[in-house]
Amino acid sequence: MDIPRIFNVTESAHRIHNPITPEKLATLGDALRLEAGDQVLDLGSGSGEMLCTWALDHGIIGTGIDMSRLFTDQAKLRAEELGVDDQVKFIHGDAAGYVSDEKVSVAACVGATWIAGGVVGTIELLARSLRPGGIILIGEPYWRQLPPTEDIAKGCLASSISDFFILPELLASFGNLGYDVVEMILADQDGWDRYEAAKWLTMRRWLEANSDDEFAQEVRAKLTSEPVRYAAYTREYLGWGVFALMPQ
Repeated sequence: MDIPRIFNVTESAHRIHNPITPEKLATLGDALRLEAGDQVLDLGSGSGEMLCTWALDHGIIGTGIDMSRLFTDQAKLRAEELGVDDQVKFIHGDAAGYVSDEKVSVAACVGATWIAGGVVGTIELLARSLRPGGIILIGEPYWRQLPPTEDIAKGCLASSISDFFILPELLASFGNLGYDVVEMILADQDGWDRYEAAKWLTMRRWLEANSDDEFAQEVRAKLTSEPVRYAAYTREYLGWGVFALMPQ
């Protein structure tokens, strides 16, 4: 069980696998008013930066599940590095359908809503682990401006314009599902640059070390095309945010 290899290559040096910066991740933890002992579940936990830093800063107890063996191993190392490995645990596995044995204060899926077929299914899944009065966190893209053509949407790596809402529509959709939006942290262009551009040096270094690998041709093609694609499409049209929800 693992994610597609290209992600393990391009994001192998990332601590955060989405456009949020460390500063905004810290702001999110503060905004949620986390307290020592709060239980946090993170489905699609990546390299564990959210749980590890919140354990250090706020004393939370966390569980993360991710399909990437590499990212899971990195998360465990990060927990040891920060001295919070007694507070957080990371499981290499499929987060789809995962429900916590113990109800949690925060149930999160920050950038991996595909695990339950989209936002609606992921909220339904997270709600099964949430204690009364708890908070659901959803990390999701939205259109900063609506693409004028389907080709531009595909340039943003969406399958169509209908994949995402503009921000007001996304916020309204949470209300239509019976949730209050109680906080949000939005990525800015610097966050997008750090997430996307950091992949380019990682790919170049990987190519230098793995020139004979059969996967090198695909990595080379991606490194050649990604800077221009990102600047022309994603950077101009796509937003991303983490949204805190509570049942109405």
